[in-house]
Amino acid sequence: MTREIRLNAFDMNCVGHQSPGLWRHPRDKSWTYKDLDYWVHLAKTLERGKFDGLFIADVLGVYDVLNGNVDAALRHSAQVPVNDPLQLIPTMAYETEHLGFGLTASLSFEHPYTFARRISTLDHLTKGRVGWNIVTSYLNSGALNIGQPAQTKHDDRYDLAEEYLEVCYKLWEGSWEDGAVVRDRESGIFTHPEKVHPIRHSGKHFNVPGIHLSEPSPQRTPVLYQAGASSRGKDFAGAHAECIFVASPSKPVLKRYVANVREAAERIGRNPREILAFNLQTVVLGETDAEAQRKFNEYRKYASFEGALTLISGWTGIDFGQFGPDEVLRHRHTNAVQSAVETFTTIDPTKEWTVREMADWVGVGGFGPVFVGSPQTVADLMQEWIEDTDVDGFNLAYAVTPESFEDAVDLLVPELQKRGVYKTDYAKGTLREKLGGAGPRLVAPHPGAAYRNLFGEPARVAANG
Repeated sequence: MTREIRLNAFDMNCVGHQSPGLWRHPRDKSWTYKDLDYWVHLAKTLERGKFDGLFIADVLGVYDVLNGNVDAALRHSAQVPVNDPLQLIPTMAYETEHLGFGLTASLSFEHPYTFARRISTLDHLTKGRVGWNIVTSYLNSGALNIGQPAQTKHDDRYDLAEEYLEVCYKLWEGSWEDGAVVRDRESGIFTHPEKVHPIRHSGKHFNVPGIHLSEPSPQRTPVLYQAGASSRGKDFAGAHAECIFVASPSKPVLKRYVANVREAAERIGRNPREILAFNLQTVVLGETDAEAQRKFNEYRKYASFEGALTLISGWTGIDFGQFGPDEVLRHRHTNAVQSAVETFTTIDPTKEWTVREMADWVGVGGFGPVFVGSPQTVADLMQEWIEDTDVDGFNLAYAVTPESFEDAVDLLVPELQKRGVYKTDYAKGTLREKLGGAGPRLVAPHPGAAYRNLFGEPARVAANG
């Protein structure tokens, strides 16, 4: 097999992230998330390993479903405290040359007019190395704290997302023409006003009459990531995503998901092979299988049962504090992440999972599978999963940071390169070009490309001071 394997690192501006309780491990440094030194070291490590990018998760809200309060989340640092991810990226970009940065930002809590400027600014500062993980948010606590009466229902959030992207596409792709900015010192013209257009958007959720505030950035629209696992989420990803992020613990589930998104893309005329699929993965590596297993057993001693239930309760909207540890998991429908409960019942259709077994699974690496072994063993497993599921690569979460990432760079990457399935150098250009795009911009038939050259009246018509 010679298909290239792609790797992102998966982190969050918090403690522990996907492995609740492992912040207590003596070699874990996730508690230093407040220091730029941690992030700069991580970025340089990942670039040394030719990772495609650092994918930074985020939540606006707290995991307060377990027992109806935030106590367990605070006690075990289950993604709280959590800081803003965007502010980390400029410093890491300054210290690297090629590494991409996938920013998770919820469209539920910020107006597209201001958000579009923040992303354009970031694309400028990174010289075109930024991607946006489009999320609609699922924590009710986040909605309440910005004044909403409750979290919007699942499918309604995707209705809003479609219009949100329409506004962003108009601002990024349509408002400023190519050649609008000339910086002509002799004529005294910096920008030709007739080449900058108000978007005049009037919709169900947003009214944005004016122009985009930023001049065009290298990519204009950032590389678009999406992680929705529901039927509506897969259709949305097929229409808009350039990369999809899946958290599937089993090959059959992952294969079905990737196929569904590619089919959704094909239905609207997109090339399904242009969508890159990454599965959540944790790897525990050692020079030998025995050394890796010893390390994994050591990690598991620090995993927090209550911390794992805190995350699962938040992900599903079900308070697992009401069940005993040995109760069997039953399928329940919620307005949270609809696929989360189904995840455990589809790992093995013949198995009935107890709450304790579910927490043990999530305790190291979250929902995704954990590969434990030597570089040869883990490389075999990665190639097997890619061949069997049509996934393109993996978002690697950590058990202990930066150890998990350093092991991947120092042990796994050389093995993959030796097999000819991993790049030995970066491609030139923006993140979109490094990921295989023909150029720095969206291209038809991606829906975002349709907003290019859409407007014809000069900005001065709508100018209001």
